[in-house]
Amino acid sequence: MALVNEHFLKLPGSYLFSDIAKKVNTFKATHPDQDIIRLGIGDVTQPLAPACIEAMHKAVDEMANKSTFRGYGPEQGYDFLTEAIIKNDYTPRGIQLSNSEVFVSDGAKSDTGNIGDILHQDNNIGVTDPIYPVYIDSNVMGGRAGTLQENGKWSNIVYMPCTAENNFIPQIPDKKIDILYLCYPNNPTGTTLSKEELKKWVDYALVNDTLILFDAAYEAYIQDPSIPHSIYEIEGAKKCAIEFRSFSKTAGFTGIRCGYTVVPKELTGTTPQGERISLNSLWNRRQSTKFNGTSYITQRAAEAIYTPEGKEQIKQTINYYMTNARIMKDGLVACGLQVYGGENAPYLWVKTPKGTPSWRFFEQILHETHVVGTPGVGFGPSGEGYIRLTAFGEHDDCIEAMKRIKNRD
Repeated sequence: MALVNEHFLKLPGSYLFSDIAKKVNTFKATHPDQDIIRLGIGDVTQPLAPACIEAMHKAVDEMANKSTFRGYGPEQGYDFLTEAIIKNDYTPRGIQLSNSEVFVSDGAKSDTGNIGDILHQDNNIGVTDPIYPVYIDSNVMGGRAGTLQENGKWSNIVYMPCTAENNFIPQIPDKKIDILYLCYPNNPTGTTLSKEELKKWVDYALVNDTLILFDAAYEAYIQDPSIPHSIYEIEGAKKCAIEFRSFSKTAGFTGIRCGYTVVPKELTGTTPQGERISLNSLWNRRQSTKFNGTSYITQRAAEAIYTPEGKEQIKQTINYYMTNARIMKDGLVACGLQVYGGENAPYLWVKTPKGTPSWRFFEQILHETHVVGTPGVGFGPSGEGYIRLTAFGEHDDCIEAMKRIKNRD
């Protein structure tokens, strides 16, 4: 008889965005003539950059020719892409990396979920709250979360609230945490950390031998030059942090699937007996065993992002979405709502009026305006009383959505 991983049974019955989809589909079934504007799930709407399309076509032609055909590629990624990543994303910021410290993958979601494969079950976890659900759920699956309590929190997870009251800046814990998740620019709140604030976390990690898992999937949306794009801009971070990056929102690769993870060679963990072990070598072993590598065609498309043409085209797309964010923020503020984010990230974190619960407000705007958001409580207890909107829609839809919400009043 095959025994199941009973930790999966601790998870809620369905994923947040599945619940949203069910509610929206039910509304569509009962209101088939209504035009729904989706500003909830963070999928992109603009097509791939022409430079990426051209690179993919060329790669496909190579696959059709025996002399240039590619079979299995390196699980860690082709050198042409890892070199482009280092040259463009890190070297200009004074960060030195080797090819063997960059691991190309099929996206940051996969890597943030899979990184637990190389980490012991007995580690305790620290998260900012609200937080991207995958961080929590993957640790529940791995047996590190403990048990779900009545207040919606897991017993072995330290929650660090990020709310308007503390300007969405989490407080440094007063206890030792083994593994700490940070996501900046933040999903879902759209807020950021300054270099000074991020340095406090690196200093804490170095003192407490804490591993920081730093999700920088939205760094391309940073507009303020003083905000760090990488945790490795902070001295000492290579000794305590793994960084995750994604091309999904940067270059519209949500349907292509490509990202990368940086695991510095200086970074170590310990065995229960106290022996220091390279996390780079462990992750390399994990990827070599469980991952066959991102496709050659996809990696050529990702490489094209870093060409002069690709950079300009990506910049235009990011500007398109950030214009959406400005339109939405201005419109929501004009309606008298409190809005955070939307300035250095494609997410807007909207406080519900009069303390309306998140799911109730979600239902209200769906039924009254036919606009879909994401209930903030789905991201954690501190998300109650908020709703997340994304700027990845079409311009006209964003404008129309703001009109509908204004007319609701």
